[in-house]
Amino acid sequence: MTNRADPIHDLPRDMARLLEIMRRLRDPDTGCPWDLEQDFASIAPYTIEEAYEVADAIDRADFDDLKGELGDLLFQAVYHGQIAAEAGHFTFDDIVNTVADKMIARHPHVFGDATRDKTAAQQTRDWEAHKARERQSRAGPGGVLDGVALSLPALLRAVKLQNRAARVGFDWPETAQVLDKLVEEAGELVAARDTLTAAAVADEMGDLLFVMANLARHLGVDPEAALRGTNAKFTRRFGFVEAALQKAGRRCEDATLDEMDALWNAAKALE
Repeated sequence: MTNRADPIHDLPRDMARLLEIMRRLRDPDTGCPWDLEQDFASIAPYTIEEAYEVADAIDRADFDDLKGELGDLLFQAVYHGQIAAEAGHFTFDDIVNTVADKMIARHPHVFGDATRDKTAAQQTRDWEAHKARERQSRAGPGGVLDGVALSLPALLRAVKLQNRAARVGFDWPETAQVLDKLVEEAGELVAARDTLTAAAVADEMGDLLFVMANLARHLGVDPEAALRGTNAKFTRRFGFVEAALQKAGRRCEDATLDEMDALWNAAKALE
């Protein structure tokens, strides 16, 4: 039963209320046992999951769901902020002020004297250059690829690594050259399948996927978003196959590949 006498219900419905809820959840004497056991590492997977759920709601254009998912993602920042405050590292206010200062510094054309007369591509290059200066000021001179997070999804990290290398001229100038490399890597994978170890085949598969990410970059396609779209399309069409078979009193296990393929093509035709 909800305790309406608890003053938490009477707080203003704003950020301060959420921060107080988080503080209460982590209270050593009266907080939630599960929440008290968590640390940065144990919460990090939930943070990543919530970010993907935000992306999923956007893909589905479900704005009611997006509201909730953005709240869940915000709560992750609050959670990390509370853990950091307890350890004496920083507070949630520090998080807010740091990102506010960063946005002001990275937008001199809005908050400073720099000209706004630039294309979006030029502003993106300025943004990346500013980020590079920030990294250098924090850690000193380092490699071009330093600072690309290891925990990023592999396709996304591949694109970021390639973008970093491209900024210093390590890139194919033409998309046709990427396509040639794609054909080359695919051929090496086919050869590896019959002659090399499983580890070598996996290595060749990685090379092929890396070139695919590079091709997406050259075509201006987000490979993560493209693959999410294809996953959704596959799920939708396979669902049609299952539903058609169920209507006929059958299961996928009972159908031939040709029958399922015909239903798949029917699903494509309907789309």
